[in-house]
Amino acid sequence: MSTHPTNSQIENAYALAKERYAALGINTDAALAQLAPVAISLHCWQGDDVIGFEDPDAALGGGIMATGNYPGKARTPAELRQDLDQAYKLIPGTHRLNLHAIYLDTDEKVPRNEIEPKHFATWADWAKQNQHGIDFNPTCFSHPLAEDGFTLSHHDESIRQFWIEHCIASREIGAYFGRELGTPAVTNIWIPDGYKDTPVDRMGPRQRLQAALDTILAEPIDKQYNLDAVECKLFGIGSESYVVGSHEFYMGYAVKNQTVLTLDAGHFHPTETISDKISSMLLYVPELLLHVSRGVRWDSDHVVTLTDDLQAIMHAIVRGGFLDRVHIGLDFFDASINRVAAWTIGTRNALRGLLLALLEPGEQMRELELAGDYTARLAMLEELKGMPFGAVWDYYCMQQDVPVGVAYLDDIHTYEKQVFAERE
Repeated sequence: MSTHPTNSQIENAYALAKERYAALGINTDAALAQLAPVAISLHCWQGDDVIGFEDPDAALGGGIMATGNYPGKARTPAELRQDLDQAYKLIPGTHRLNLHAIYLDTDEKVPRNEIEPKHFATWADWAKQNQHGIDFNPTCFSHPLAEDGFTLSHHDESIRQFWIEHCIASREIGAYFGRELGTPAVTNIWIPDGYKDTPVDRMGPRQRLQAALDTILAEPIDKQYNLDAVECKLFGIGSESYVVGSHEFYMGYAVKNQTVLTLDAGHFHPTETISDKISSMLLYVPELLLHVSRGVRWDSDHVVTLTDDLQAIMHAIVRGGFLDRVHIGLDFFDASINRVAAWTIGTRNALRGLLLALLEPGEQMRELELAGDYTARLAMLEELKGMPFGAVWDYYCMQQDVPVGVAYLDDIHTYEKQVFAERE
């Protein structure tokens, strides 16, 4: 006998939950209608442990590390798209793809500073067929010209120029995706540049990075096709003492140049969360890109779970009315578990966190706060934690024709037997 709930059971549970939420002034149907168009950008690098297809034998660099050896890793662009298709089938809604430059699909050996839209045409065709938007990233790591830990801030002008050309080419590819797919690509620049030990000159590399970014962004691109983003980091492997592109650097740069600012949940001090930065930064920059991840002791990019930090991020977006100004992307890579399951679990949790935020009587809570009734505010926040949220989520999954509860594991186990096993 199946242990999965029937449609009738799901509908009955939802009807009861809807009544409970209505008693608090919350319209669950309206919350689901708000959630439905939200597109999460799934990160391609979960499917192959950040190796890409430029050189399958290349070693990871730039402080990036994927641990584990779970069978079935994607070895070609076609296999990666196949795995993504399977993940999208198990996630409610229509979502995007976040693609790195090393995931080009071509038989040519192409230097990174010479990549062109034609090297990503199959990705555009696939996305068009499946109604996915695509976001893009230059790949400034895992390359001989990045082995000493410096790219756009490098003291060698020729090396710096190589990476400038790579980023310019990446912007053009982002704009290509935007034109082809009818939705702007967020082209995000992250570099690993920094020192393992304490440097003497902290200003020089940042001056070079500033000048390099100015050159990269000098050519205007219509924002209906491409949105430029810059991403900070506190530290990394090999850059424990000094990171050129710190939060302060990129915050200043984004405000001055009105670019999108990227906040990665794992790129700050372990006791620091990005949720409180959202409302502050959106006073000064037009939009934000979030890389939602789960750091454990350091920027280890674990699969997103329904933590307090995740809920705080989603509440900050919803309470501020920022859904149209915040791009939500994921950034984790776990090679110790089924990679399709990692995408599925992480994205479903991001959506669950967002639904929890939408199932809140926002106007009523603001009125209590302005009236100074902090007692009622606290009581309401605590009461919401016990509401039948799961019944609303199950109903949404049924509405969207994806598996309810952990029923998606049935599909993943079947896929593992039929597809992953053939790759080994």
